[in-house]
Amino acid sequence: MLIGIDASRATATQRTGTENYSLFLLRALLELDHSNRYRLYFNQAPAAGLFPEGANSEGRTIPFPRLWTHLRLSAEMAVRPPQVLFVPSHVIPVVHPRRCVVTVHDLGYLYYPQAHGSWARRYLRWSTDYSASSAAHVVADSEATRRDLIERLHTPPERITVAYPGRDPSFAPVRDPGLLGGVLKRYRITFPYVLYVGTLHPRKNLLTMLDAMAELVRRGFDLHWVVAGKKGWLYEPLFARLRQLGLEQRVHVVGYVPDTDLPALLSGASAFVLPSLYEGFGFPVLEAMACGAAVLCSNASSLPEVAGDAAVLLDPGDIRQWTEALFRVLQDEALRRGMIERGFKQAARFSWAACAEAVLGVLEQVGRA
Repeated sequence: MLIGIDASRATATQRTGTENYSLFLLRALLELDHSNRYRLYFNQAPAAGLFPEGANSEGRTIPFPRLWTHLRLSAEMAVRPPQVLFVPSHVIPVVHPRRCVVTVHDLGYLYYPQAHGSWARRYLRWSTDYSASSAAHVVADSEATRRDLIERLHTPPERITVAYPGRDPSFAPVRDPGLLGGVLKRYRITFPYVLYVGTLHPRKNLLTMLDAMAELVRRGFDLHWVVAGKKGWLYEPLFARLRQLGLEQRVHVVGYVPDTDLPALLSGASAFVLPSLYEGFGFPVLEAMACGAAVLCSNASSLPEVAGDAAVLLDPGDIRQWTEALFRVLQDEALRRGMIERGFKQAARFSWAACAEAVLGVLEQVGRA
C-alpha cells in the first residue's frame, strides 16, 4: 500500500508541538513499518538525515510560497494520489483521496475564541470542521480531544482513535554542572527559577502565573520566572501586566529556546508551570517530567491525562491556589522529590513507538476499507 504523508510541518526550523508531533511520529512510522510504501510531501527540502532512509520511502518536495496545502498539495492529489493520505496536523487538502486520515490536536478555538484574532478564528473553525468531517478516520491526541470532537463537531465515535504522542528521548536530566551552567549563562538565568515553556498567547493563561509570582515576591521569595517560547497572538497584555506589577527584574522572557537547550533549562528549574486554560495534549508537561522537574499544571482538558498523579493539578483561574501550591512545592523538598520520582515513571508511559503502532493500525484499517 502506498501511504502519502503531509510532512510539511516536520521540516520547520523552530518546532513547537505540532511540528514535533509530525517529525517524531513520521520517524517512528518509517522505523516501524517496512511492509507499506511511503511518500512524504514537503514544502521545502528536508535537512539531510532528518528521516531514516529506506527502500520503502521517498520524498517529494513541492516548493510553493503560500496556501501550500490548499493549492499545491491539492494539485498533487489530483494528479497522482496515494492509496491513503495521512495529514498529521489538522488540515486536509481540498482535493484528497477518499481514504484520508487526519490528526486533530485540539479544539481550543471553540472554547476560547477570544484568544484568537477574527481571521484565525474563522480559518481554524472552517479547516478543523472540514478535516474532521472529510477524513475517513480521525486520530486524537487525547481522550479530552476525542470527547470534544464527538460533542462539538459531532464526529462519529467509531471514526476516532486516540493515540497518545510520545516524547523526544533527548529530554532527560542534565546532570553535568558545566553543561547546565553554560546554558543558563547563555540565557542570563540565575537560580532559583520557575520555568514555563510554550507559545505566548492568551490560552496559556500566563497572567494567573504573573499574579502568583507577584504574591510570592511580596512574601520575600528570592525567585525568578523564566518564560521560554515565541510570541503568538494577543500577547501584549502579558507585558503590560508584567510592567504594572513591577516584575521586570524577576520575569525573564527569553523567546524561543531550541530543543538542544531545553533539557538543561528544565533540569535546573525549581518547578515547571503550565497554567493553560486548554491543551490538546501538553508536550511541555511530559518533557518537564522526563527532565526531572516538579510540575504544576492546570486541571483543564487533557492535562490530567498527561500528568497523571505526578503533578499538582490546579484550577487555572484560581490565583490563590497557584500561589499556595508554588509556596508548598518550593518549600517542601520531600514533596518536590516525590513529584519528580513519580514524574519519571509517568513520562516513561509515553513513546513514539506506541503512537506509531496505533496510527499504523488506523492507516491499514482505512486502506483495507
